Amino acid sequence: MSLKLHVIICSTRPGRVGPSVAAWFHEYAKAHGGFDAELVDLADFNLPIYDEPVHPRMQQYEHEHTKRWSQSVAAADAYVFVTPEYNYSPPPSLVNALDYVYREWNYKPCGFVGYGGVSGGVRAVQMAKLHATTLKMVPLVEGVMVPMVASHINDSGVFGSNELIDASAKTMLDELVRWAEALRPLRS
Repeated sequence: MSLKLHVIICSTRPGRVGPSVAAWFHEYAKAHGGFDAELVDLADFNLPIYDEPVHPRMQQYEHEHTKRWSQSVAAADAYVFVTPEYNYSPPPSLVNALDYVYREWNYKPCGFVGYGGVSGGVRAVQMAKLHATTLKMVPLVEGVMVPMVASHINDSGVFGSNELIDASAKTMLDELVRWAEALRPLRS
């Protein structure tokens, strides 16, 4: 059974560059071959601020948007969060999406593709990693940072990586495969 990777676009705001960065990473992950990779856009789920009456640990979801999100999260063995940095933090859409479910995240590794200005989203990624650990995910040390992301997007809106970004992506994907395999017994 092949491992399933969800590449999650974390920004939901109009004019975002996340889909361009995520499309590149998704294609890179498919070519890598370690996973059956699927592109997931948080904007498609239209999650309101958390609105379930029962704690997510209980999995007693009342709302269709939660049930759809739960099914999506549960279907993956690993995740890569493609996230910008907003005021040194991950976007509220990512924080909200993480909090919507609990058991569905457990015992799965996650990596991050951070993007932004000079920091490349590294501060947001560090905060998101802390959050991920409370959901029993294993955030990787390895990651992909894209500083000055606008300089990597052409006039057609297509993201272009470079040798350093590609090398980071390969290293992170190699590690994600190892961790997803190692954690598989805990997910059964």
